Amino acid sequence: MPRRTDLKKICIIGAGPIIIGQACEFDYSGTQACKALREEGYEIVLVNSNPATIMTDPEMAHRTYIEPITPECVAAILRKEKPDAVLPTLGGQTALNVALQVADSGVLDELGIEMIGADREAIRRAEDRDLFRETMRSAGLDLPKSELAHNREEAFAALEIVGLPCVIRPAFTLGGTGGGIAYNREEFERIATGGIAVSMVHEILIEECLVGWKELEMELMRDKNDNVVVVCSIENLDPMGVHTGDSITVAPVLTMTDREYQIMRDQSIKIIRAVGVKTGGCNIQFAQCPKTGRLVVIEMNPRVSRSSALASKATGFPIAKIASKVAVGYTLDELRNDITQSTSVCFEPTIDYIVVKVPRFAFEKFPEGNETLSVQMKSVGEAMGIGRTFKEALQKTIRSMENRKFGLFSADDNVEPLDELYRKVGVPTRDRLYQLAQIIRCELQNNAQTVDEIIERLFKVTGIDPWFLQQMIELVETEIELAGKRLEDVTKDELLSLKRWGFSDRRLGEVLGVPESVVRKRRQEWDITAARKMVDTCAAEFAAVTPYYYTTFGEKDEPLL
Repeated sequence: MPRRTDLKKICIIGAGPIIIGQACEFDYSGTQACKALREEGYEIVLVNSNPATIMTDPEMAHRTYIEPITPECVAAILRKEKPDAVLPTLGGQTALNVALQVADSGVLDELGIEMIGADREAIRRAEDRDLFRETMRSAGLDLPKSELAHNREEAFAALEIVGLPCVIRPAFTLGGTGGGIAYNREEFERIATGGIAVSMVHEILIEECLVGWKELEMELMRDKNDNVVVVCSIENLDPMGVHTGDSITVAPVLTMTDREYQIMRDQSIKIIRAVGVKTGGCNIQFAQCPKTGRLVVIEMNPRVSRSSALASKATGFPIAKIASKVAVGYTLDELRNDITQSTSVCFEPTIDYIVVKVPRFAFEKFPEGNETLSVQMKSVGEAMGIGRTFKEALQKTIRSMENRKFGLFSADDNVEPLDELYRKVGVPTRDRLYQLAQIIRCELQNNAQTVDEIIERLFKVTGIDPWFLQQMIELVETEIELAGKRLEDVTKDELLSLKRWGFSDRRLGEVLGVPESVVRKRRQEWDITAARKMVDTCAAEFAAVTPYYYTTFGEKDEPLL
């Protein structure tokens, strides 16, 4: 079925200022949407208060309003432009909230404007904590024990049921704004009062604390014919208690059994249908108990999100573009994959590599800020690495952070006492990855514990899955062994293995005590050079016409097009 012809003019609401928790990923999404809908012949009206975005470049929309994204301003623009539809799912929580407020005021009904992508009822079922909870229960899905509150008295009554510690989640906020984990009554009163104040509907969810549980995400897409595809699965290295935007994340999920993954997949499809997102994408978050395997639903975003932008880059599946096209009537089987140009987007992305995202922080600009990571997002950006293995992707991402680190260790690292490191690593901070590496190095060099004992203790302290800890231990063990050698002692096969695990020439030079250029010259003499592999959404099952590439070692180049 072709696109809708009853729509001529569409208003897209942007994300507004670049702030912590809502940044350039929504400029990326909004830009994709403008391009996708313009190429379909629609007249685009864009509302975004930030002129420093690509989205607000003059050629992106037919009319661009650089005005505050408030219900009053958006309503005035809608009255002036009289579009046929408004698309609110590409501008983050800001666009979603404002569109809902404008709809509730009666302006959309007054002007005969349709909300596309996700309608008012679906947004409410996903964003309103009480409605979401009831929707999930009706669908037979498990949730954490929780209670709602709208004032101080209701909050303390809910606390008696849920107990401490607990998580406070305000409704209709982004990046965990106003939320937090309360371990005592004083913290509870402070966070609950603040959460009620920042919530658009003055509502908070007081929830069973799942700190230490595994956190997982699914990115899905659905069209009007009820075709549903799972675009990407994402796993947080940090357990529950750290906002996913502040956590190191890995795609695809690596530490679940296939049976567990299929259960999560089935539940995700059931959720998008139950909430009623008929045309567009969504992000669903789960938690899994590491001891029992119990899987519970945490929340759902009926829009593109920070994770959607990551999933798009990780898989080559343009989530925002496809979400825009299904919003105007296309079905997934009708749309062609941009990269293969032969398969439909109903073909779920298949990836033969690992993607790692590491968040970027700027605490140095906020000297009085609390650097402890919790459920309220604090990162200002992120870097992403692609590799054949988790080790390679992790080390490539670390080097992309521009923090003078070229691996898990740096030449200028100061080794702290082991007891102090264990104390610090128990609290999530931006440095926890590197503190873990220091602990592992000290334990291995002291030979006081076996590898299994190190993993067991670190898992107990941090909640990080043992598989990830094992990967880090193998990297550290390799560096320790390498430190006792000279470059002349390293064989060709050993050097190739090191490059496959993501060790840079600079880091190898630091460990071996030679300049980076000497290491590079040696591997070039042995013809150990980077091969270019495709990000083609289909793991080379179909011919790719417009792929992009990542580099790895020890393999042949795939064709450069």
